[in-house]
Amino acid sequence: MSDATAPDDTMVDREPDSALAAVLAAAKRSDLGLVVLTLGLIYLGATLLTFTDGLNSVVGLLRTLTFLGLVYALSTLALNLHWGYTGLFNIGVAGFMAIGVYTMGIVVRSPDPAFGPPGFGLPLPVGIVAGMAMASLFGLIAALPALRLRADYFAIVTLGLSEIIRLTLQSSTFDTALRETLGVGTGGGRGMGMPQNPVRGLFLVDGRAGDPTALGAAVFGTLGEGGLGISNNILIGWGYILVLAVFVVAFYVLLERLGRSPFGRTLKAIREDELVADSLGKNVDLIKIKVFMIGCALMGLAGILWFGSQGNVSPSPQFEPILTFYIFVAVIIGGSGSNTGSVLGGIVFAAVLFEGPRRVGAVLRDTIDAPTPPTFGDAVAAADPVGLLAYATDNIAPLQFVLLGLVLIFIMHRRPDGLLGDRIETAAAVDLTRREGGERDE
Repeated sequence: MSDATAPDDTMVDREPDSALAAVLAAAKRSDLGLVVLTLGLIYLGATLLTFTDGLNSVVGLLRTLTFLGLVYALSTLALNLHWGYTGLFNIGVAGFMAIGVYTMGIVVRSPDPAFGPPGFGLPLPVGIVAGMAMASLFGLIAALPALRLRADYFAIVTLGLSEIIRLTLQSSTFDTALRETLGVGTGGGRGMGMPQNPVRGLFLVDGRAGDPTALGAAVFGTLGEGGLGISNNILIGWGYILVLAVFVVAFYVLLERLGRSPFGRTLKAIREDELVADSLGKNVDLIKIKVFMIGCALMGLAGILWFGSQGNVSPSPQFEPILTFYIFVAVIIGGSGSNTGSVLGGIVFAAVLFEGPRRVGAVLRDTIDAPTPPTFGDAVAAADPVGLLAYATDNIAPLQFVLLGLVLIFIMHRRPDGLLGDRIETAAAVDLTRREGGERDE
């Protein structure tokens, strides 16, 4: 065979790279493709971590990562409406989420005090609407006195209100006052039990245990303990994940349509230059109040979907300021101003930075056959890499904050706009990007 007909080794070696590049390019052109590709990589890593522990461990970890990714995506989308669209520096997200879930619990819980803090005993949909409405009302309370404040001063107001909400819900005095006046309670520092997740009723007759429904029998018989051996509770958890996915899509579509509306363009104009928006005749104060109330209602719903499904809520540690910090980090990672970036940021933060280090640390600790040094200084002084790794894996919780700080520094230095910050939505109604010939769209 002559050289002219011989296969080009260079081209053969590059074919896999070209295929990978094509997949990445296709994913970048599609928002759904980006999300699916990100989830696929996370699922692959999770499977490699747990495949030796059996199918239950793999599916259970995938369920946990997906749940956290979706609830953080809901929260980051709500925050993106405030910060990414309008430039409102709201660091009281945890407080508005607490208002939503506690209001829902009070409205739905049984009036009988024998079962814990009494409630009004109304249907769950009424409780969800009431939770969103109350979170929106508190958003109005926060927005009115803060209209003239800018940036960090507005942030201080929202943080202060969030802490007031948390400490009030934690107060036994407030719980007693509610019981004496309205006949309902919050449970104080003990918290309160949440109504049963309605998704369980799709799989089990009484929603808790006992005979499965027709759907439950089919799923459990095929995939559950009567089929592949996956835990029935894990499968029920995947059912709730499907519900969360629907809400993430609904949040995304709502914000996309809002952002493309005249109201949304006004929000982005306020973000870019509030004085210019005001000089063009826009009622900036009223628009800020409206968007803050809408965003707080979405945060209340996110809190209901997240913590309302956990069986019990308490003011601490669930609604401490660190929760708001986590959500802000997720928005920064994804890119402020991009809805797709908010979804990606929520998923990446939850799986890679929040849950990932703990899971990886646990796997590494199981493989290390070495004692753990009592302090970090002892681990460094011993000059033993294995001992240092043993110390790190045994103290993964505090070191996780160090990792989070390093990631934030890296992002701010290398990619300050986040993963998709370059796709921040502009206030223009037409495409103003420069074409190849130097012309602009008219």
